[in-house]
This record gives sequence, structure tokens and C-alpha cells, in this order.
Amino acid sequence: MFIGRQRELSALEELADSGQPELFVLYGRRRVGKTELLQQFCQGRRGVYFLAAQVREKDNLRAFRDALKDGLGDDLAGTVDFPDWHAALSFAAERAGDKRLVLVLDEFPYLCETSKGLPSQVQRFWDTRGKKSSLMLVLCGSQVSFMEREVLAERSPLFGRRTGQRRLEPLEPRDTLSFFPRWKVHDRVLAFGILGGMPAYLRRFDDGRSLRENIVRDILRPEGYLFDEVQFLLKSELTNPATYNSILASVARGTERVGDIALDVGVDSTTANKYLHVLRELRLVEREIPVTDPDPLRSRRGTYRIADRFLTFHFRHVQPHLSLIHADRGARVLEEFVEPDLPRIFNEARTDFILSHLRREAADLLDSEVVEAGRFAGRHICAAARLAGGGTVAALAASGTEIQRQKTLESPVLAAEIAELERAFGSAPTILSYHIGNRDDYPLEVERVALGLAP
Repeated sequence: MFIGRQRELSALEELADSGQPELFVLYGRRRVGKTELLQQFCQGRRGVYFLAAQVREKDNLRAFRDALKDGLGDDLAGTVDFPDWHAALSFAAERAGDKRLVLVLDEFPYLCETSKGLPSQVQRFWDTRGKKSSLMLVLCGSQVSFMEREVLAERSPLFGRRTGQRRLEPLEPRDTLSFFPRWKVHDRVLAFGILGGMPAYLRRFDDGRSLRENIVRDILRPEGYLFDEVQFLLKSELTNPATYNSILASVARGTERVGDIALDVGVDSTTANKYLHVLRELRLVEREIPVTDPDPLRSRRGTYRIADRFLTFHFRHVQPHLSLIHADRGARVLEEFVEPDLPRIFNEARTDFILSHLRREAADLLDSEVVEAGRFAGRHICAAARLAGGGTVAALAASGTEIQRQKTLESPVLAAEIAELERAFGSAPTILSYHIGNRDDYPLEVERVALGLAP
């Protein structure tokens, strides 16, 4: 299955059909689906897909030569020994002729490990040969910090050469539902709440088994595919992950402010800020300013939260219980610690669905674009938004039967939350009522309501 990347695939296809030489940079954290996207893109095209390995330069050059031979059906390519990457890329441009050739260098950082001047070689090739060729050259990498620093940053030799770039992000909540067609809607939403939007994680869960069986099999045992995944991720991006682990664990426990995080971890606030800045750059942590804040740029009300659902699950339920998991007591961890937390996981996932809808789809319902949306810590209202025309929105997280939802609309607690938003915004917000229904294609149901009236 190829799920949820049609927009990104269309952008690649548009570049491939541009008729101009293209140098495209695709990057994103490991497991986000870059390789799958590129392989899907290359299908049916004249292209060479090369996946680099962590070997010496000569070995990668030989492997690239073989990829050229197979991709072009060119026996001559199999007889050439390339002295460096400038020569290899120049040969590919020559053999491409005047017909579009897509050339993908996947895991570009691996090539740079043994070819320290590779970005300069690619720059020299592009300036002298590539920008006059029929190539669409794609540089792809999983080390986000490396790609931004060594490929995209102003100090990089390649700065100004790219014709496009994309940081591939996790899938939107609604796209994850298609991975589990045999499960009930509730469990599909829970699966997102546990795994987030990473395609490789979602593919590991087998909807021929129960959700709970999958949690134990793939997360709560040492042999599980996802058991050590977070540590692999941190080690690939960070040279000293110990303090980052402690900060992430603190945030996962609910510590939200810099001073409190610093105290919890045992560092000063300046140090905690530096570590949090790196985690924000990697988009593993995010700083949230209340959408009701009148001056968000100068706000001191910002709080921190983990930006990835699976990292949240790992630091809440895996890392604190490593001893039990290594003792083959994953089923006990599930029963005693995970099961009681499933209602919270479901509610947090539902809020993510609602925020995604507000940012991407609610404009059609509101007749105005949403320019800002964020969480709101109410019992009934879970999110709020500002509209381009000056209006505001309160997102009500409803549940249960229609009668129960009507009681929520008449609740004095909800009325107090609406009054709080009205004071903050200066006008009464439009109320959207959201609940998880039973439609398999997209279970999030939304209605525009008025207080005291049935939806």
C-alpha cells in the first residue's frame, strides 16, 4: 500500500515534467517514508535509484555504477571505474542525453561520511554540467540536522543550487486510518495515538491481531521492532543523547515549563533551553503559545510538549519499565500501566484529529481561512482557532450518544469555557462540535452548533 503521500508525489512528478534541470532535496527523520515515496515516484520513469551504504567511497562508486547499468540498461556503464563523484555524475548526465533522467542519491549523508568534500563536488558538477543537462537529481537523507546544515544552509557549497526541497513530515492523522481496515474505529484512533504518523511504525501493526497483541509484540518486548526505535533515532541525530533522554522523559511526564524541566532533570535553565532548542529543530518537541495570547511573539506563557505520539508513548510506558520488559513481563506493563492510560491516549489522539481538521479542512465549513489553531485546556473545549476575517472558533470535543452531546452543550462548565474564550478574543467564538463516529473512511464528524440548541 502507498498511503497518504499524493501531494508530495504530485510535486515530484511536476518537477520531473518541468523540462528543466532540477536539483531537489528531500529529507526527514528515519522511518517517515522517504524511500517509499522515491521508489513510487521512480516507477515507470527513466530513472536510477541508488541507496548509499556506510562503506568506503570506492564501494559506493562501484554500487552506483551498477545502479546506472541497471537503470539505464547500459552495458557501457558497467565497464567504467569512477575516480570520484564528480566523474560519476558527469557520466550519468552524458548518458542521459536530451531525455529526462531521474537520478536519486538516497542516504546522501552516508556518501559524505567517506567523501568529505562531496557537497563541493556536487556543486562543481551542477555548475559545470548538471544545470545544462536533462537530469532531475534528488539528494535524500534521514539525518535532518546534517541535511539542513550541510546541504541547505547558507554556508553549504550547495546553497542556492537546489530548485526545490521538502522536509517530509509524518502522515496526517486521517491518513493513518487506512493502515488498519479490519479494526473498529476506536482502535484505529488509538493506534494513531500510540504510533503517530510514521508509516514504518504503522506498517508494523497487524490488524489481523488485536491492538493489544501488537503493543506487546512490537513495543513491550526486547525483540520488538519498535522497542529500541527511539534510542536509534536519538543516536542518529545527537552525539550525546543522555541529557536529551532525560528532558524528553520529563516533558512526557507533564513537565511543561523550562524552569521546571531544568529542575526535574538537574541542569540550569540556560542548559535546558539549549537542549530544548535542538529538540525543537528536530521537531521532536514543540513550544506551544496559547492561541488566546494577545502577543504570542513576546509571550512568556509558552509550554513544551513532545511533538510525536510514539515518543510520548515510549517515554511514558517503555523507558520507565525497561526492567520489567527485559524480564519478559511486557504483558504486565500493558495491563498495569498502558491499559489505564488508553482513555487519555484516545483523547489526545482525538485532539490531534481535531487540530488537523481545523488547520486543513474547517475553512469550508466556516467560510473563512483558519490562520492559527492551538490546544485549549478545557474539560469540553480542546482547541481554539483564529480566522482570517477576525472571527474565532472553539472546538468542542464531544462524545457518547446524541443525548449526551446535548447535555454537554447545556453544561455550565462549557458555558464558563466559552465565556473565558470570549473574554480573551473580545467576541463570541463560533462553536464546532467534534466527535468520533463510525464511518470507516473518516470517522471525525463535525457540526456547527449554538449553545443550548441541538446539533
